[in-house]
Amino acid sequence: MFRQTILFIIRLFVGGLFIFSGLIKVNDPVGTAIKLEEYFDVFSNDIASFFYIFKDIALPLAVFLVVAEVVLGIMLILGVRLRFTVWALSLMILFFTFLTFYSAYFNKVTDCGCFGDAIKLTPWESFIKDVILLVLIAVLFFFRNSLSNDGPTWAKWTVRVSLVFSVGLAVIAIRNLPFIDFRAYKEGVNIPEAMQPSAPLQYEYVMSKDGEEFIFDQYPSDESYEFKEMKLMNEDALPKISDFAVWNDAGDYTDEILSGRKAVLLITSITKMNTNHLEKIDEVMKGLQATPITPLVVAASSQDEIDRLIQERGWEVEGYQADATVIKTIMRSNPGLMLLDDGEVLKKYHVRNTPTSEEVIGIYAK
Repeated sequence: MFRQTILFIIRLFVGGLFIFSGLIKVNDPVGTAIKLEEYFDVFSNDIASFFYIFKDIALPLAVFLVVAEVVLGIMLILGVRLRFTVWALSLMILFFTFLTFYSAYFNKVTDCGCFGDAIKLTPWESFIKDVILLVLIAVLFFFRNSLSNDGPTWAKWTVRVSLVFSVGLAVIAIRNLPFIDFRAYKEGVNIPEAMQPSAPLQYEYVMSKDGEEFIFDQYPSDESYEFKEMKLMNEDALPKISDFAVWNDAGDYTDEILSGRKAVLLITSITKMNTNHLEKIDEVMKGLQATPITPLVVAASSQDEIDRLIQERGWEVEGYQADATVIKTIMRSNPGLMLLDDGEVLKKYHVRNTPTSEEVIGIYAK
């Protein structure tokens, strides 16, 4: 009886954590796919080149993983096919533990994306979390033969409904935008303000002299001290956005894009861009001409590719470049539209939901 109680508590904790993690990522499977692509890039360079081919299936693989987290977590708590569930969770946690250890030890992918963009963990925090889960799941695995391998009918139907529900949410999030935006560029954020520290940054200076270690809150003017280390004491005050930049061959355009009213077409890659709804973009680019709202294009492509796209579509707009990671962070659609008002993010649109120029003008009129 005592053993079964302990096992049930472990099932509740592990299952609940997997459900929580999975639901956060079901909300944004494209973000999980981007994270997987980072790992595949690293593995293709460090381990074997064949990992690069997995980038092409990163999105369906991401959907499979996040849905599996939710469904297996529910199966573990409700007691449905427990032996299979424990086996599946064991394989999954071994995979996750390898990823987080690799990230932490080799400092390759500094954010594992374990909880999407909702909760940020350092690589070592992620690894420790996975080790704890690995130990708990190992306990379940050791006692798997004493676990029930069936469950009540209502529990089985709950699992089936959760599977359909999770897949449905993932597909809707992919075809639109995340239901809840946890990123630094979510609607309502003022980008220029987010690029500034929330408070003056405070540092400690670790110095040594005559074999002794000293700590100062100001860098000492005495040159007899030898500098060892500088520590930031209030990391929570760091800017929420530190990598936003836009440029073209003429120079930096960051300040200009963050002033006035801008309708920014963001493109992660012109060669991989979804072209099914470009007629909607055509209407916006042309319909905003001669209005106080300036349409423009920002893409993570070469300037020649950007200029060629603008010319082919007949858009009378300026084109600029930006980092691919930044654009992927801002927009989970390729392309996607972002409306800025003096750097404040008013709205973001998946290309499938591109508004008309009249709707864009109405948003600024509110």
